[in-house]
Amino acid sequence: MDGEDSATIPTNLRLLLVIEEIARVGVPITPTEVNAAIGLPKPTIHRLFATLEEEGFLQRDLDGRSYSPGPRLRTLAGGVLSSLRIRTARQAVLQRLSRQIGETCNIALPDRDAMIYLERIETEWPLRIQLPIGTRVPFYCTASGKMYLSTLARSHLMRYLGATDLAARTLNTLTDPDALLQEIQQVRVQGYSLDREEFMEDMIALAVPILDVNDRLMATLAFHAPTQRFSIEKAMDYLGIMREAASDLSQLVA
Repeated sequence: MDGEDSATIPTNLRLLLVIEEIARVGVPITPTEVNAAIGLPKPTIHRLFATLEEEGFLQRDLDGRSYSPGPRLRTLAGGVLSSLRIRTARQAVLQRLSRQIGETCNIALPDRDAMIYLERIETEWPLRIQLPIGTRVPFYCTASGKMYLSTLARSHLMRYLGATDLAARTLNTLTDPDALLQEIQQVRVQGYSLDREEFMEDMIALAVPILDVNDRLMATLAFHAPTQRFSIEKAMDYLGIMREAASDLSQLVA
């Protein structure tokens, strides 16, 4: 609301402006920081945040001061992304990609403590890994999860690493926080993420970001395959078409 007098903002628009600013910033944010963009009276902005928190649209972050999207806001965002028009086009992109690679492809969204599968196109191979829509998978040992972690501010990433039990899912799971941090830093540089049998034995995966209009991660696009058919080296051969498909998916909500 650049330069707009707070008195001219209709009461029934104020909650939406708070949500819009939180979505625009994309990281946990304080009421004061939101209000710098909106310009409401201080008691008003705190009352709006209290209402949104009480109703489940926002939740207080680990530091006790900042807020991030709550379950109702995340459900709302997922519903927008799942609208029939967008979903039809999204499935067409995934189906094309799955045919090109010959393996299962999926789109996942970051939730509070895990990635959740929003969309999935199965391979026709009889040997395939069953991870249906709605499955929640950890951040630290999946390609999609590490892709998301690479987009976090360092302070938030360090809090995550300090608070998370990096339990070994396989012999290849990175359970040392320093080793995982190094891996995530590499993901940030290269713009893609790999799962080298870290989540499930005999399964590898490659993930790339799906970006929003502000070039922030909105979701991830990934494929996974059994090691009987795929190696990491072979997976990298498809990085180019993965990035092209992610760009097509980004355009659907631009």
